Amino acid sequence: MRTILSINLLSAVLAFASGWPLLVKAADGAGTPASGAAAAERLVDAPPAQPFRVWPSTPPQNCPFPKSDTLVSVGFTGRHVEYTGADTWYPSWASDGNLYSPWTDGNVNGLGSGSGGEGATTGHATILGDDPMKLVVTNQGVFKSSPRPYEGRYPCGSLVHNGVWYYGTYCLHPSGSIPHEGRTFNWPWLGPFVGFRWSTDLGKTWTQTPCTPEKPLFGEHALKGEPVKIGAPHFVDFGKAMEHSPDGKAYLAGHGASDGVNRRYAFNSWITGDEIYLARVAPSVENMNDATKYEFFAGNDTAGEPVWTRDFAQIKPTATWRDNMGCVTMTYNAPLKKYLMCVTDGTKTVTRFNTYILESDRITGPWKMVSYLQYFGEQAYFVNFPSKFISADGRSLWLCYSGNFSEGCDGIHFKSLPPGGRYAMCLQEVRLLAPGEAPSAAKQIGNVARDATVTVSSTHPDYAAAGAVDG
Repeated sequence: MRTILSINLLSAVLAFASGWPLLVKAADGAGTPASGAAAAERLVDAPPAQPFRVWPSTPPQNCPFPKSDTLVSVGFTGRHVEYTGADTWYPSWASDGNLYSPWTDGNVNGLGSGSGGEGATTGHATILGDDPMKLVVTNQGVFKSSPRPYEGRYPCGSLVHNGVWYYGTYCLHPSGSIPHEGRTFNWPWLGPFVGFRWSTDLGKTWTQTPCTPEKPLFGEHALKGEPVKIGAPHFVDFGKAMEHSPDGKAYLAGHGASDGVNRRYAFNSWITGDEIYLARVAPSVENMNDATKYEFFAGNDTAGEPVWTRDFAQIKPTATWRDNMGCVTMTYNAPLKKYLMCVTDGTKTVTRFNTYILESDRITGPWKMVSYLQYFGEQAYFVNFPSKFISADGRSLWLCYSGNFSEGCDGIHFKSLPPGGRYAMCLQEVRLLAPGEAPSAAKQIGNVARDATVTVSSTHPDYAAAGAVDG
């Protein structure tokens, strides 16, 4: 049975923040404060401040990825910050030191963008600053691109290289709100990756891609919900100006599926899928919208070495987990010499999502599980590690994501877990823990205030007693 504590709101906050002893009065099992001789008061030592709080890793039993033996847990420091009122943030670190990112379905500094319907737009912005807690989002703009014959056209892979900003878009279908078997789905069909528009003045003006939704770069189609393999690719983040690319090429990772027979509804959507695929290209205006310039990962040879092909039909996944994959990003952690893959399994597209982090010494795998963050967010998506904010030892990073976009849909209400997540560009400081650094389950006490029930005589109209213990 959970212990019920009756505490003064202000003293509770001060005690747990500073490590001071806390004066506790016991309550009976019904939550009524005890009185008389039974109302014994005692001092309880608050636990020492923790440098991080470990999110338990709880992968399903059918998880195909072995546990990493070098990165074993993810610790959240509690430092977080949120910017704007839009989602779809994938920052690219340019040679000028700034970050450049897409965004949509919301507003940035009063400018709005929405990526559904004939008038679909996608946003772009510059992110200034070196301290994640003190960034400035500026130079916002929008660009109109028709999704037809699909219903939505959204941002995906974004890269600034040698003074050119390449901005990819992909299509979704048939609608952002689809009722099916008593449940609502959000964009249940992942459409094709269209191609890249580009800017030679960092977003002031743009040249539209010659590719179209009807004639997309890689020739895939999904108007009837057919599976696609590279629908929403994202550039592998190799650091400032792609400084850590192994061969000077830009790499793209995208989620998709290859089997569409007798599948569940929305098995291959913007946030669900079975497989992760890779492509690479030498970045230039001439190459980016020419499919013949691309190479695709086609598995490993008999010696275990990766095979690359220019034949899209020969493409093979670098990772597979049927009905448990989805939107993917990848970052090279140079200090650790590791590739980090963030995958979000969007389950039924408007429910709670699961995010997990994989690691590998090679961009083509094999992949190992760092941590499976069940219900992270509780509905986090578009998760990525901006390389600009990786510490010198590679252990401290900032997780970028958006969250809880479908609040209230089908009666589902989300918590902000960890605290700070919302519909925005969210940044959470995390630490990748080595085997000896991760606390045992018995020591993962964290903030015990979260386990208390608070009763108070009164609060300000704009506040709640639960705020003393919600983390």
